[in-house]
This record gives sequence, structure tokens and C-alpha cells, in this order.
Amino acid sequence: MVEYTRRTLMASSTAAALGVGALGTAGATAGDEHDTPHAPYVDGDITRFSTTARGAEVTGPFVFETGELLYSLQAPSEDNPEPFDRGGVGVFDDFQFTFNGKTDEFEDLEPPRTTEKQGKVLSAAGEYRLLVREGEPINGGTERFGHPQTPDGEDVADVVDESYEGVGGVTDMNFFVSTNEDGTEGYLFTNNETRPGAITRTPLSRASGRWEADPENAMEIENTDAFREIGGTKINCYGDLSPWETPLSAEEEYGHPRVNGLHTVREIVEEGSGVGLRGASEFWNRPNVADLEDALAEIFGDDAWTPMELWANTGTEKLAYHLGADPVDQDDGEDTTRPIGDGAFPNRYRYGKIVEITEPTADEPVPVKHHVFGRAAWECPEVLPDERTVYLASDGGAKGIYKFVADEPIPSYDDPMDVRGTLYAMEATPVGKGPVGATDLEVEWLALGTASNAEVESWIADYDDVTQVDYLETHAETDWEDDLEAALAEADEKVAVDGNRDYITDEEIVEWADQYERCGPDGVDEELRRVPFLETRAAAKEIGASVEFNKAEGIDSHDEAEPGDPVYFGISSLGGSMTDEYGDLRFDEVDSGVVYRAELEGDYDVSRLEPAVVGPNASASESLQDASLINVDNVMVLEDGRVLLCEDKGSFGRSYPNDALWVYDPAARGAARADGEREC
Repeated sequence: MVEYTRRTLMASSTAAALGVGALGTAGATAGDEHDTPHAPYVDGDITRFSTTARGAEVTGPFVFETGELLYSLQAPSEDNPEPFDRGGVGVFDDFQFTFNGKTDEFEDLEPPRTTEKQGKVLSAAGEYRLLVREGEPINGGTERFGHPQTPDGEDVADVVDESYEGVGGVTDMNFFVSTNEDGTEGYLFTNNETRPGAITRTPLSRASGRWEADPENAMEIENTDAFREIGGTKINCYGDLSPWETPLSAEEEYGHPRVNGLHTVREIVEEGSGVGLRGASEFWNRPNVADLEDALAEIFGDDAWTPMELWANTGTEKLAYHLGADPVDQDDGEDTTRPIGDGAFPNRYRYGKIVEITEPTADEPVPVKHHVFGRAAWECPEVLPDERTVYLASDGGAKGIYKFVADEPIPSYDDPMDVRGTLYAMEATPVGKGPVGATDLEVEWLALGTASNAEVESWIADYDDVTQVDYLETHAETDWEDDLEAALAEADEKVAVDGNRDYITDEEIVEWADQYERCGPDGVDEELRRVPFLETRAAAKEIGASVEFNKAEGIDSHDEAEPGDPVYFGISSLGGSMTDEYGDLRFDEVDSGVVYRAELEGDYDVSRLEPAVVGPNASASESLQDASLINVDNVMVLEDGRVLLCEDKGSFGRSYPNDALWVYDPAARGAARADGEREC
């Protein structure tokens, strides 16, 4: 017998060590070729539990106290048969995970080979049943599931034009807050990745052995005055359930980058121009920003570029309508460039936040934006059991991983706005120069600054009066009311070159970084303390943090994790800035992603990430891809330490087009196997 531990597997000449359940189905062999050695690799076993309907991602997993599993059917193909042709949230009937040492009665699910099977949700055990679906009437018929409204009750999707395809069907996070002792009654909180955001609270109860929803008494909580008072929300993605039983919704604000790629603000200042370097955030208050790319092409010709994540800031007008702005003039149903000038225009620094739903069972829940957690394209906060430490990951290319540590346990503050602590950015250094599956990351946390929610709120409020009119009047010499087209062209050129003077300037960010280097995060001038909390990504890049991670989409640990227990970090696609020749991370590409595992230390810190599950590349054989995790998204640790791994694989080379949900069992790590029986 040969014991195949993680290190001996990595040192072996085989390309992968996959789990028993997965390979029992797909039959990958050691002869498969890979662009990257030791990819794929599983330090344990993975078993395919479910495949979702064609076109849909697997998102928002949640396991009730009863052991029953629920997840979102996110954005399925409209060509699927009913009811799998519209997004929604469903539960698996007649199956329960067991956490008492007994074996769950399911085997690895066979991939869906027929068109019929590919059009529905399949599972290894139980049957998936939708509880709520996109657009269904809720709240006594006054609202629709997943649809934000204007203050006068008009569906935002119906205002102006029909550009809101899929609104209400891009369901993501699901967390259940129980209202009885046995956890069989309560409210399900579901995110929708819309602009403006949507968070639905649906009453659920379990009677006669199955869960039922009560859409009549469900509500879109973002349509309440309390949400509008904090600016509403934007692109609500995954989240967390705090140890004190409140849902945390992550705003995936892709449009936050002010600088493209791995460039820094200092480069712009030294160059004397931001042409080719500025990201989407600098054009936030530009009227009809959807036309910006064409405008830049006309102004700069061959030097034109697409600002990073520009797409995410299109439709900002709809967010303004949600807050109460009057619709801008229209021409044949299309937005014009006439600016919004009233006070309902959204403040860019209010988005890209973690939103805690306090008083979740009240008639109207109370939202709190944790400004001290920073501003990013948040996908997945993870609040640790010490109630002070929060890990955060920003989705997309060239993004960071962050940590917030509160001075005191977060629920101990009488007012959530008094929550105070330090925000950190990760600096990751590969240990050695081996392939992804053999390379750990050594982690150092760089302190960005210390503040309270109330302090950051006061800094944000300084920009509340900035509107689209300001974009023109601040940056153009021509009076926009005399010649709107000319004024807009002047403003676009001015912002591209010199930056948007309506918000934090390039010079302020560079000065913050210079003072940081000389005096540390607590030694910067008072007026510059706002920089890392409002311009988190730019600040982190200036001081050398690893803003290179590509699609960090999952973080989770056991709900009662203690020092010594693992916390998992999912990277959906290890490519882009993690694989180029710049920065600290220069891996071989693993375009289907990797799941890292870290051990929680005595203070709930982590200082090293090690690969736990590494996916294949697109060039791998079809059979190997069929047996592998592809593009991990949400990650959820179960009560017994097993981990649900959700997929958002998009287009890949499998024999079937569906995303899957896998159950990863780390208990099989280093299991002894006969040499001739090793699965590769």
C-alpha cells in the first residue's frame, strides 16, 4: 500500500488525482494531457450531486436545519421546458443531508446526455421543485418577484425601454432566517443581480414533509423607504448569514475600477494623462454612459479604449429612477444624453458594499451598508464566529481579496453605524515556482486604514449632490444647455485626460499613498483617511497589494469554525492577471479555476492558502472535464465539513452543457490506495 498524501501526489508524474465518485462516472485516465501539470487535482473526493437546467448557473446554495438543500436557478435558457425556462429558487424534495455520521444515500450523478435531461434540473437524490419564479406576483399583487420599482410603484423594467432582459431571473444568494425553534418557519432572503438591486423576502414553512413558499406575503425589500434612504442597492450577488442570524447581501459593483487592469493611479499622474488607462468609475455621472465607448473612439481615434467594466455602469439612470429621479427625455424609446440634475442621482461611493439586513423578521427590515468593509465588486463576505473578522472577495479580473477586523464584536455595537475596525488587503506570494496544484500562497495583510461606518458615511455624503449636470458643468467650457453635444465631447475628453474632478482626485490618491509609505495607515492627513474606504481597489494597488486575483467568487467556513479549522477561497478562473508577466502572481493558466484552503489561526487570521481542488484546462479531454469541477462560484461548508461547490462554467469542453453542484469531501485527503488502483 502506498499512501498518497497531498505532497506525494503533487510530486508524482500523474496529471491529476481525482475523487472516487467523480471518476467512477467519467473514467478519466492518466493518459490525458494537460497544459498545466497537476491540473486537475482534488485533495479529497468530489461527487456530482446535481446538474442545473441548460444555461443556468448554480448559485445561492442553502441547507436547512432539516438537511434539505435549496439553490437558485439563475438565468436559465428560455428554450428549456417549463418551469425551467425562467429563473427562480427551488428545493430538493425527498432528500436530506445527514450530519450524524451516517452516509447520505446518493451516488455520483450521471451527466445529462439527452436534450430532455439537459433542459431540467437533475439530482443524484430527491427531486428539484421551484418555490418561486421570476416575475411572479408577490405582496398581494403589488410587486413582482425580483423586480425593483420607482417610489410611485412603477416597475423599473417598464420605465423608459425594455433593456431589462432577465430582470428578476438572475437569482443568486439565498439565506433563511427562522422564526421558530425547530427551523421550519421563517423568511428566505434572495438576491437578484439587477441594476437597481433586488432583494426578495419570501415566507417559507415546512409542513407535510416539504417546504412551501407564501408569495402572497413576500416582499421586495429594496422598494421600501429604508432602502432608498441608503441609496438603494446594485447587482446583489452572493452573501452570508451572520453568526447573529442576519443576511448579508453583497453588491457586485463591477463598475468600481477607476484604473484599467494592473495600472496604478500614480502612472496616470506621472504620465500627465489617463487616456487608455481610466476605468469605468471615473465616468460614473456621464449622461447615458452607454454611448461613452463610441464617444472616446471619436475623440481619440487609435488611442481610444474601453474603460474597465464600463458595461456595469450603463443604465445608471434606472437606478436614479428607483430613487425618485424624473425620467430623462427620450427619442424613439432610447435614452438621450440629456442629464439628470436633481438630487436623486445616485452617489457612486454608495455602491459596492456589504448590506446587512438587520431586523430581518420585522414588518420592514432595516438595511445597513457596512462602509468600513470597503468598496468593490463583492461576491462573498464570510463573517467568522468571533463576530469581528470578515473575509471578502471582489469578483472580476484584476481584483483583490480583503479582510476587515472590527475593534469589538459587530453585534455588540448599539448602533451598526458605530461599527469600527481596520480594513486590510491581501498581498499573496507564491511559495516556490511550481504549477498551480503544487503551489501554496503565502499571505500578508496590508492595513489600509481604520474607521467607523459613521465616519465613512460622512465622507460619502460629501458627494451626494453630484449629478450628471455636474459632469458637464465641471468639465466643459461650453454651456450644455446651449450645445449639449459639444459640452459632452469636451467633458469626455477632460475626464479622460485629467480625471473626474467631481470625486476623489488622482492627486489625492497618490498623496495618500505617499503619506502611507512615510507614516503608515494611521499617519495620513485627516482629509485623506477616506481614500482606502471609497477608492479601495485603487488604494490597495498603490501600496502593493495583490490586486491580481481573477474571479474570486467564493469564501466560506463552518458556521462554528474554530482556530485550526479550514476556510475556503474559490477562484472561478485562474487566468488573466494571475497568469501574465506582471505582478507577484505568474501562474500557468487553469482557466477552470481552483479552490484554495487556509487554516484559521488563533486570531482567525490566515497566512497561507493551499490548493484543495484544481480544475482542468479547456484543452483537457472531454472525459476528464466531465469528471472535474469547472469554474467554481459559490462555496458553502456543511455542518460535517463537506463543501458544496457551485459552478458557473459558461462555455467549456464537456460532453454536456450544464453547470453542476459538487459535494467535496476533504475527509478523504491523503487516503491510502493501492498503487494500481489510484484514480488519475
